Amino acid sequence: MVARSVCFLPSVASVTGGGGNMKKFNIRKVLDGLTAASSSSSSATAQPGTPRENDVVQETLQSEHFQLCKTVRHGFPYQPSSMAFDPVQKILAVGTQTGALRLFGRAGVECYCQHESGAAVIQLQFLINEGALVSALADDSIHLWNLRQKIPAILHSLKFNRERITYCHLPFQSKWLYIGSERGNIHIVNVESFTLSGYVIMWNKAIELSTKTHPGPVVHISDNPMDEGKLLIGFECGVVVLWDLKSKKADYRYNYDEAIHSVAWHHEGKQFVCSHSDGTLTTWNIRAPAKPAQIITPHGKQPKDGKKPEPCKPILKVEYKTTRAGDPFMVLSGGLSYDTVGRRACLTVMHGKSTAVLEMDYPIVDFITLCETPYPNDFQEPYAVVVLLEKDLVVIDLGQIGYPIFESPYPLSIHESPVTCCEYFADCPSELIPALYSVGSRQKRQGYSKKEWPISGGNWGQGTQTYPEIIITGHADGSIKFWDASALMLQVLYKLKTAKVFERARGKEEKPSTDIVDEDPFAIQTLFWCPESRMLCVAGVSAHVIIYRFSKQEATTEVVQLLEVRMQCEFSEADSPDPGGEQTPTLPTSAASSSPQEAEPPNQLTAGVNSSEGARDNIPCLQVRSSPLKQSPGYQVELVVQLVWVSGEPPQQITSLAVNSSFGLVVFGNSNGLAVVDYVQKTLLLNLGTSELYSPSDPCQRQPRSPRKPRQPSGGFCDSNDGSNNSEDRCKSPTSAKMSRKISSSGEQKLDLDVSAPDAEDRSHRWSPWLCKWPVGSMKNGKLAARMTRKLNVHKTKSDPHRYGKDNAFTRSRSSSVTSIDRESREAISSFYFCESFPRKSGSLASPCLLVGTTQGSVMMVALSLQPGGDQKLQQPLNFASCGTLVQLKGGILTMALLDAAGTMLPPSCEAWYDPNASDEEKEKEKTRRRRPATPPSSQEGQDSQFAVLCSEKQANVLAMPSQTSIYKHNITETSFVLRADVVQMAGAYCIACFCANGHIMTLSLPSLRPLLDINYLPLTDMRIARTFCFSNLGQALYLTSPTEIQRITYSQETCDNLQEMLSELFTPVETPEAPNRGFFKGLFGGGAQSLDREDLFGETAAGKASRSLAQHIPGPGSMEGMKGAASGVVGDLARARVALDERGQKLGELEERTAAMMASAESFSKHAHDMMVKYKDKKWYQL
Repeated sequence: MVARSVCFLPSVASVTGGGGNMKKFNIRKVLDGLTAASSSSSSATAQPGTPRENDVVQETLQSEHFQLCKTVRHGFPYQPSSMAFDPVQKILAVGTQTGALRLFGRAGVECYCQHESGAAVIQLQFLINEGALVSALADDSIHLWNLRQKIPAILHSLKFNRERITYCHLPFQSKWLYIGSERGNIHIVNVESFTLSGYVIMWNKAIELSTKTHPGPVVHISDNPMDEGKLLIGFECGVVVLWDLKSKKADYRYNYDEAIHSVAWHHEGKQFVCSHSDGTLTTWNIRAPAKPAQIITPHGKQPKDGKKPEPCKPILKVEYKTTRAGDPFMVLSGGLSYDTVGRRACLTVMHGKSTAVLEMDYPIVDFITLCETPYPNDFQEPYAVVVLLEKDLVVIDLGQIGYPIFESPYPLSIHESPVTCCEYFADCPSELIPALYSVGSRQKRQGYSKKEWPISGGNWGQGTQTYPEIIITGHADGSIKFWDASALMLQVLYKLKTAKVFERARGKEEKPSTDIVDEDPFAIQTLFWCPESRMLCVAGVSAHVIIYRFSKQEATTEVVQLLEVRMQCEFSEADSPDPGGEQTPTLPTSAASSSPQEAEPPNQLTAGVNSSEGARDNIPCLQVRSSPLKQSPGYQVELVVQLVWVSGEPPQQITSLAVNSSFGLVVFGNSNGLAVVDYVQKTLLLNLGTSELYSPSDPCQRQPRSPRKPRQPSGGFCDSNDGSNNSEDRCKSPTSAKMSRKISSSGEQKLDLDVSAPDAEDRSHRWSPWLCKWPVGSMKNGKLAARMTRKLNVHKTKSDPHRYGKDNAFTRSRSSSVTSIDRESREAISSFYFCESFPRKSGSLASPCLLVGTTQGSVMMVALSLQPGGDQKLQQPLNFASCGTLVQLKGGILTMALLDAAGTMLPPSCEAWYDPNASDEEKEKEKTRRRRPATPPSSQEGQDSQFAVLCSEKQANVLAMPSQTSIYKHNITETSFVLRADVVQMAGAYCIACFCANGHIMTLSLPSLRPLLDINYLPLTDMRIARTFCFSNLGQALYLTSPTEIQRITYSQETCDNLQEMLSELFTPVETPEAPNRGFFKGLFGGGAQSLDREDLFGETAAGKASRSLAQHIPGPGSMEGMKGAASGVVGDLARARVALDERGQKLGELEERTAAMMASAESFSKHAHDMMVKYKDKKWYQL
């Protein structure tokens, strides 16, 4: 052991030394070497002929290659609460109830920020065209965000101590922010210094002195568009006050009986509109406060006798926008009559005499009308309305008849149906994204607005990573979406609806009684995708598996190919747990109960016993459609596999899945066992219980953990090519239970295997690996039914161990309350891996194999004796041989892989994609360039040439093959468990990436299992994270951080260093539009907009200082050094210097442009003045 540790250190030194090149000494690398040496020496022993680690693989991955950070967040903001828009920068901001900020620009420009407190964002205000944003939170704090940097940060914060914030207003081109409170007071904040002014508008001075009641919270603040010195204040009780800022008194007060929800100005400043809680809109002239100029109820029924209309629901918001050439627009939300029970939320657009009611799919949170000008005192010219819904973002085009919506460029439809599973593929074949886009572009809806998306601010990042990335999401409605995730963007490519394969129940009364889930029977449980062959296999919660092929041509399937599989282990009760007691064999199931009907109509459910006659039997959970299926270009159904009910017991949900396109096989497993299906021949090849993979003679056989007899394997198969069933040809199995199996291929071939109990002397014989050869069955009527029944004698369990919830895609065996018998009976298949390895210990020739991992930590190998591809496969039998248990680990097996002697991953062999609907000539051309399976590696006698990498919930292990010697072993966690583990490629080498339930993300080198990264990132707070977390190559990972959002992270140091370049820019230098021309007469007679020097009113000189106890100023980390302070090293310093230089150059450029403009304006003014002087120089005053 000591010698092994000593001999490992030179290899560490050689790696860190870089092959003779002098490098800076790094203690971290030495510590990594010591850690790996100690961990490997404690559990690995050098076998004769087994190469040592420093003789085999020169590992290149070091700790310096890894760093963890978030990159981007995609999807719809979860639980939105507020919204704001910058009309010059064209940037949209959305705040949420969890304190998150999402900013959107043009397609691909997205940004995510988070308030530390997590309080809900109640209001947002842009500093228009200044690259800053003010957010007001429910914890009575306001924050100033700097948007001029790629990762926005808070510059200042102000926390109110004595008053609750209810409303904020920041006038255009003003640095003074008005803040209304729950007490009815208004405070004023300088947004540059984030300090309070001593100027305060108290509620008791704003309302009439004769008023005896409190007016309620401030619900609205706005200044008169034509007079900045007049402030309009709306109180909840229905009182509106026009306040004169200079004289510090109320000019007018407007009273109405109903509560106010919002107020909107006419741009001329002479009228304003209020929306009320009874569904009415009141229009007021500012100089006539006695009564409203107009009262309308947009959705109220007008009585004929002239009485007041019936009250309606509150109008939550109203906006009043004018146009030069036509009638004004009035846009409002709410206000529907109370008799519209169950009606969806509506947005009402009133334009002239027309009123359009636009129904929304979800309740309206907020809306903003987009206008051509940012100036409130000019004709607004509205062109679109942004509507923020609870689960969607809709933009309506006001310029086209019918008000069509714009097509959103953002990936906001992730949650269109809840996400149930997720897979991530980085650096996939480059031709995949164009192929998926070409078939997905035909699925786009029609009827969108023809104009460009109006939220068009920001610029894309200048990233250097150009490799293609694809994300696949499975959903509760059975749909699957493919997303282009390249370059930190996300765009939907293609959507597949798996539910189209099945018949749909039209009503609740037609819902089949065979469903094993109450809702979402088509939900995707797990999926497997082979990017090279483009084969897709999905497993649903209703115990069904669908295999898809990709085709660029449309096809019509007359009959959907269906294969029904009968899988179940039935546990019979034992009288006593006494290990010495004799167990009574269970009678075999009768042939009649397990054989399918001989002549059944095409694609009809197998005749079975339904619930009205007795226990359900031979019935699948879903009914495959019987009518022809028109399949569009894209993924098309190849085969549907369904597990059926067995004697009243529902089929167990599928827990693992794998496909091999070279062999034409799909394998799936659950808590009962595994099944292998040939999807080319539509035939069931193998159906095994988990216990049948074990052998009593295995050195790694698990010992019984309860007072019961040792595990006895069942399932002796015999060669059944001739179909004989003579007693002397039967295979005897060392088990005390009789077994009956039937496999039927549409009635053409039948096989009966009756395994009788052996004698006592037979049990003492050494158990050898079983061998089975199944003849390939033929299809008849588009359907093949293959069924199998097995009964095992085990002790009674206290509860049904096989039930899996929809949200539990994996099972755990950690609870101390679960008995050992329950744990054994719960053992399910957890993972598969097709490979070409050595099925025989110390063998010399590799052959196709299947690695099988279970939830109890066992790893078994099954040898696949497959014939070469082509037509020979159709006639030759397919052989399977169990090789027993390779190793036993703690916790369920999560992932398995195979490395060659150089440490390079050996992926499962696969064929290149070809179009199944192409012409014969095109198929021949495709076949000539198909990728053949790699030549099986050979091993010299006594030498290992492969590494089998195995990772469970607790441990990682590396076996040398073919000796099957454990050479490296690492305990990943003792107190927690691993949720997801993947073997990934990083910096030209391979490693294991793990995510633990305690929040740690770790990476281990291969094959030595040295810890390279261990960061406490995200504790498991929701099963959604466990269900969707996945790693990919090149240091990429993702998970569903909320029901509507995907969070992408990286564990690559290189990506973290380049992240600033890759991220998009929110702020771009844009010239502010010119202010509206006041006109000669308005300027002469004072009819234009009146400006106000707010500094004279609100500054410390005039207003004094505010009370220190009212609010606390908190400087934010948003300065350049504050934001970058966490970074270290030369790269961080250079990045900071470059960003600072860029901003300084940008400001100098802006200054230069403004100076040039001022010089040009001065020259023009001088020229015009000189011309006017020459024109009027010699004229008398009466000649002018």
